[in-house]
Amino acid sequence: MVVSGPKGAKMVFLLCTMLLVALSIEAAPLKDQITYLPGLEKQPSFLQYSGYLNVPGGKNFHYWFVESQKDPSSSPVVLWLNGGPGCSSLDGFLTGHGPFLVQEGGNTLKSNPHSWNTIANMLYLETPAGVGYSYSDDKSYQINDTQAAQDNYMAMKDFFRLFPEFSENEFYIAGESYGGFYVPNLAVELSKDDSINLKGIAIGNGLTDYEINYNSLLYFAYYHGLIDTKLWSELQAACCKDNKCEFTNAKDQICTEKTEVAYSQAHRYGLNMYNLYAKCENGNPEEIRDLGDHIVVHIPGIYSTKVHSNFRMKLQRLSQLKKPIKLSVPCLDDTSINTYMNKLEVQKALHVHHLKPGWDVCSAEVFYTFIRELTNVRAQYLELLNKGYRIFVYSGDTDMACNFLGIEWFVHSLERELQVQYRPWLYKEEGHSQIAGFTKQYANLTLLTVKGAGHMVATDKPKEALILFRHFINNKTL
Repeated sequence: MVVSGPKGAKMVFLLCTMLLVALSIEAAPLKDQITYLPGLEKQPSFLQYSGYLNVPGGKNFHYWFVESQKDPSSSPVVLWLNGGPGCSSLDGFLTGHGPFLVQEGGNTLKSNPHSWNTIANMLYLETPAGVGYSYSDDKSYQINDTQAAQDNYMAMKDFFRLFPEFSENEFYIAGESYGGFYVPNLAVELSKDDSINLKGIAIGNGLTDYEINYNSLLYFAYYHGLIDTKLWSELQAACCKDNKCEFTNAKDQICTEKTEVAYSQAHRYGLNMYNLYAKCENGNPEEIRDLGDHIVVHIPGIYSTKVHSNFRMKLQRLSQLKKPIKLSVPCLDDTSINTYMNKLEVQKALHVHHLKPGWDVCSAEVFYTFIRELTNVRAQYLELLNKGYRIFVYSGDTDMACNFLGIEWFVHSLERELQVQYRPWLYKEEGHSQIAGFTKQYANLTLLTVKGAGHMVATDKPKEALILFRHFINNKTL
C-alpha cells in the first residue's frame, strides 16, 4: 500500500518516530559488542559486550557483560564484584564462573560448562577506578567505602541507560572477599531506587566483621592443626573469660603476645590462606620481590585492620623507591590471566584503552590508599533484610582469609528467625548423592558451606557453585 499527500507524510513521520522509540527501548550499545574474542576455538552463540560505564567525576569503569545462554529477555541480571579492595572482577570471570576460563600460559580460553551465564545475564565490573582497565581522568584513585558504593550505584545507572531492555529484569548483586563490604553497601543504595529491580544479594567468603573474622580465625587454625595444644591453652588462659575469648584489641599484654604468636603459626609457614589444603603456587603472604624494573608484593589475605595498617606502611616505604609496585595474590598463580589481559588483540576486542603499566589482577595504588571506614556490615544486612531483600551467604570451608566459622558467627549475631535447621545439602556424582556442604535457613537469609572449597568457591568447586547459584536465583531451598 502506497500512501501519499499530507496524511501520508504524517503517517510516515509517526511510523519513523515509533521505530526510533522502539530502537531506543532495545538498544544495546553496538560499539561495545564483542564480535571476536581471541583464544577461543569457537566463538559463543550468546551476545557479549565490553566497554566503559561513565561515573560522575570523570571516572570510567570497565565492564564485561555476557548475556544468558538460556533466555536473556527473561533471565535475571547479576552484577559480580571481586574484592581486594582493588582487585578485578575479571578474575572471577576468567578463573571462576565466567563462560570462558583462561588456560595455562594465557594464550587460550576454554568454554566453562558450569558458567553462571548458563542461567543469568552476568555483568562483571572492574571497580573502583584504578582497578584493571577502569580509570579516572584525573588519575586520582584514593577512595573510601562510602564513595565506592556511590560510584558503583552510578555505574549501574549508566549500565541500564546503555541496556534499557534489561531494566525490568530481576537484578541481583553477588561478590566475594572484600565484596562482602562492596555488595551490601551498594545494595543499600540501590534499595532507594525503584527504577532498578533489585531482589537480593549473594556473598561468597565475604568479609563481614573484622573483629569476628580475626577472633574466629584462631579457632579455625587450632581445630585444623595449625596451633599446638600448649599455645592454645595459654591463649585460653590469657584471653578468655566467661566462655568468651577476645583475641582482638586485647588489653592484656600476655594475651596480645600469645595472639601474635598464634597468628604467625597460622599464616607464616607458606600455607595457602585461600585454601588450606591447596599448595602455595606463587609467593607467600607479604612476600616482596624486586624484579629490577618493578616490585612484586603479595597481598596479605587476612582481613585484620592491624595487619593492613602495617602492610600499608611497607607499601608506602616501597613507593619511595620510584619503581612500579604490582600486587599479586599470594599462593595463587596470576601469570596466565595477566598475560591474556595484556595482549593487544584482547584489548582491541574488549574496546579498552591501553593503560600503563598494563592490566593487573590487583591495583597496588587502590589497595594501599583505600580508606576503610567500616568495621562491619551489620547495619547494612539488617536494613536489607528488614526491607524484604533476600541474602544468600556461602562459604568454602577451607578458606582462612574469610573463614566460614566467623561468617556463621556474624549471621547468627543478626538474630533472625531460624526456619530450617542446619543440615547437609547434596549433589549427584556418578549417579550417587554426595554431601556438598551444610546449610540452614533464616527469614530471608540462607547460610551455606561448600565442602572442600576455599576462598574462590567457583574455582575450586565449579559444579557445586553453579548448583547453589541456581538455587539462589530461583529462590529454592537446597
